[in-house]
Amino acid sequence: MIENTLQRIKRYIDFRGIRVSVLEREVGMSNGSFASQLKNNKTIGVDKLENILKIYGDINVEWLLTGNGNMLKEVVLEYNDPKVHQLKEDIAIIENIPVYNVQTVDGIVDLLGDNNSQVPVDYIKVSKIDKYDGALYIIGDSMYPLLKSGDIVVYKKINNLQNNIIWGEMYLVYVNNDDNEFFFTRFLKKSERESYVQFVSQNPDHQTIEFPISSIKAIALVKASVRINSQF
Repeated sequence: MIENTLQRIKRYIDFRGIRVSVLEREVGMSNGSFASQLKNNKTIGVDKLENILKIYGDINVEWLLTGNGNMLKEVVLEYNDPKVHQLKEDIAIIENIPVYNVQTVDGIVDLLGDNNSQVPVDYIKVSKIDKYDGALYIIGDSMYPLLKSGDIVVYKKINNLQNNIIWGEMYLVYVNNDDNEFFFTRFLKKSERESYVQFVSQNPDHQTIEFPISSIKAIALVKASVRINSQF
């Protein structure tokens, strides 16, 4: 069965975690109308379609209308250097970076480990970023306001962490301590306790915690972040 525009809208809001009732309210549809149109394989009005594109500005219009291309728009970060703005030819747009939407500890272990079987949900392009392994959607508010849930971070996996941690930088970290599993996005700092690491949040409501460095089983340096806002 060929997927239509309504079905693609449903796939998008499921991906974003948006309830149908919220979609209906935000785009001016009556309660239950979207579900009814979807069930009966009907079309959506041009005015409602325009509202969807205004409110959810990260949707790729070509994908929404035809099914071709990626679900989300490609996001390009500009290299913030005055010389680059003067000489556009110096801006190098690097390859597509795979974006993952992993929400389980097992998925994170797989993503940051040696046997990555995760499937990208999309791709982005970032200028002046090399030596990356992928990008990941952030969940939670521990690094707010620097990062918020739904932001994307570009990461590079770190090997031999004992010698390659840059203290004070932000990392994605999988910790297994006494069979208790955690996944953090945190600044890492040296602890006053020998062989321990401090996990420091940007959000003041989150307390700094410490774990033995030996409990870190997988780690990746955060090299860039992307925030997608609706554009009207």
